[in-house]
Amino acid sequence: MATRYLCFLFCFVFCSTALAQSVAQCDTLIKQGVEAMQRGQHVKSLELLTQARSMAKKNRWHKQEFLAINNIGANYYLILEYGEALNLYLEAYTIALKELDATQEVVVLNNIAILYSKEKKYDKATDYFLKAYGIAKDNKDDVKVGMYAMNLGNVANEQGDTQRARAYFTEALPLLKGQPQFQTLAKIGIADGDLQEGRTQLARQTAFELLQKTKDLDFNDTGISLLTIIAKSYGKENQLPLALDYAQRILDRRPNLDTKMAVFELLSELHFKNKTFQTALAYKDSILKASEQLQEIKNGKLFESGKVKFEIQNYRNELALKESRLASERKIFYSVLAVLFVIAAFVVVILRNRSLQYKQKKLVAERNQHALAFELEKEKSDNLLLEKQIIEKESLALLEQERLKSELEARNRKLSAKALYLSGRNQMIEDILSDLSQSPEHAKDTALVNHIKILKNHLKTDAEWDSFITHFEEVNQTFLNTLKAKHPSLTANDIRFIAYIYMNLSTKEIASMLNVTPEACRKRKERISAKMELPENVNLYDYLASL
Repeated sequence: MATRYLCFLFCFVFCSTALAQSVAQCDTLIKQGVEAMQRGQHVKSLELLTQARSMAKKNRWHKQEFLAINNIGANYYLILEYGEALNLYLEAYTIALKELDATQEVVVLNNIAILYSKEKKYDKATDYFLKAYGIAKDNKDDVKVGMYAMNLGNVANEQGDTQRARAYFTEALPLLKGQPQFQTLAKIGIADGDLQEGRTQLARQTAFELLQKTKDLDFNDTGISLLTIIAKSYGKENQLPLALDYAQRILDRRPNLDTKMAVFELLSELHFKNKTFQTALAYKDSILKASEQLQEIKNGKLFESGKVKFEIQNYRNELALKESRLASERKIFYSVLAVLFVIAAFVVVILRNRSLQYKQKKLVAERNQHALAFELEKEKSDNLLLEKQIIEKESLALLEQERLKSELEARNRKLSAKALYLSGRNQMIEDILSDLSQSPEHAKDTALVNHIKILKNHLKTDAEWDSFITHFEEVNQTFLNTLKAKHPSLTANDIRFIAYIYMNLSTKEIASMLNVTPEACRKRKERISAKMELPENVNLYDYLASL
């Protein structure tokens, strides 16, 4: 009966476009190599994959190197070079173990186990299947655990350990719930175990049920495996006509030569039991013919393998030759570069010498020029010193003049302040006298009325204010004229108040002179600012100082 292993021979992962262009080229070579292998063009596939392997190894791209080696091994597996395939799988496994993650590791472990099972080294196959099974369990990948458990069950059936096989198949069934095709293969494994243990009716019943329910009987030779179980179960029960019928149905499905030989062997045994010896011997002859055909195919594959190895070696030689040429070209390039460097250095030395000579001549000329310039500078500095002395004397005279002027202005301000104070006081007395004159009670007092008249005669506020304005205009020139021109609505009292502000007296000082409260003084200042239509953010004193 044919062994049913789930193979993962072609491991190719497309890389992200964000990788460098050279990595993308390597991935493209691997992809093209895999496609050529699937078309049976093994020479072309190996050439592409070898090129990708060389590129990946040179650039230390471990994932690409693993993919290239694994697929080279797959090529050798397909041309029946199991020994060469095994060596390559082991090399890929080493890279996966050192540089990559468990995903790549389990793939190559499964491939190695399949090779050992092909060579009927079931203990070795079990070891590698168990490693893949353990890693899949550690990663909690239920589907892969189920697949590897099924492979372990098939190996156990091949070794005749049906109890162990049943345990693995039983474990695999729930894990492969979403994979009906794989579940069918696990059930076939259980049926095979039942057949080996002598439960022929149970095995046959399972096979018939699966034969009716399974949609794709070609998947992994599912139909052939089920017909084989049915034929063998009838044979063990000596129901020879039925056994022969179902064995013949296997041949109708056109199996491969290995399966054909197993069916011919089964038919030969059934005909011997049926005592149709002539037919039994004929099937023995068919086994020999199939074996010869298989040998011819293997010889053809070996020839193809030799051809492939020759082509690969030829490609490696060409690659080495190209690298040798590149090395030679590189040497020539470096030699030319060295000659150019020497020439450039020689030119630089000549230019440097000329530059030094030019600098020396320039330095002498500059020194002569500096000497002349120094003489000129000396004369110029003497003249400047003389001018500076004259300017200093003039500055001192101006400073003295300014000092005197400032002193005069200060005295004038004091005098003006005093005059303004007297004017303000007189205004206040005049106001009091006016109030007394207007009072009916005091109008009858003749002596008081006479005294009020005498005091009014003594008050000469206007004359004093005119004298002050005259003096103020002499000191401040055109300030009052400018103020009156810009603000004709200002009264004499307003101008008097503005004069106090212009002399930079504080609100408290002005209030004291006018015998009013500071708050009244502040409000008067605000009224005058509003009368002059000044913006709120403009200070009255700053505005007056700018006139």
